Amino acid sequence: MNLIDATSSSTSSPSPSPSPPLLTLTPPTILSPCAACKILRRRCVDKCLLAPYFPPTDPLKFTVAHRVFGASNIIKFLQDLPEVHRADAVSSMVYEANARLRDPIYGCAGAICKLQKQVTKLQAQLARTRADLLHVQTQHANFLALLMAPSSLHPSPTIDQSTFASPEFSYEGDGGDGGGYAPIWEDSLWA
Repeated sequence: MNLIDATSSSTSSPSPSPSPPLLTLTPPTILSPCAACKILRRRCVDKCLLAPYFPPTDPLKFTVAHRVFGASNIIKFLQDLPEVHRADAVSSMVYEANARLRDPIYGCAGAICKLQKQVTKLQAQLARTRADLLHVQTQHANFLALLMAPSSLHPSPTIDQSTFASPEFSYEGDGGDGGGYAPIWEDSLWA
């Protein structure tokens, strides 16, 4: 059967009656308790204060904050803040709680102090490197200035013949062997 036969047969057959539109059923939303209510084993209400910040998919986030601050303190703290600042406050609490678990004495202040020392050390190293770079650039500029300078500014060194007139540089002929010359001080050594 070719394509023309298939299209003609489909047009000759009675068309099915239009089916009623399917009702799109949205899957029922299963509300699981937020991570805070799940850990605290309490019923999570519709307007739970902790639900937007501690989702059920991330229970570790609340566990860490609860271990350090306690649930009642977290709730009191969030109630005192305007809603726009609560998400930042929760992330700060979780960060501080993680830092307190790593370093129970200093918490994130210890990490900040360590980072400040590292910044100071790196700033000093950067200053030394900049000074070294400036020194090398100055040397390079001086070297280029010497290379590019005309030769009339830098005359070639001349030898002063009066320097060689002193007795230690004077030569005498020995007269007997045909004009050999030797410095005077050698004559006194071998004589």
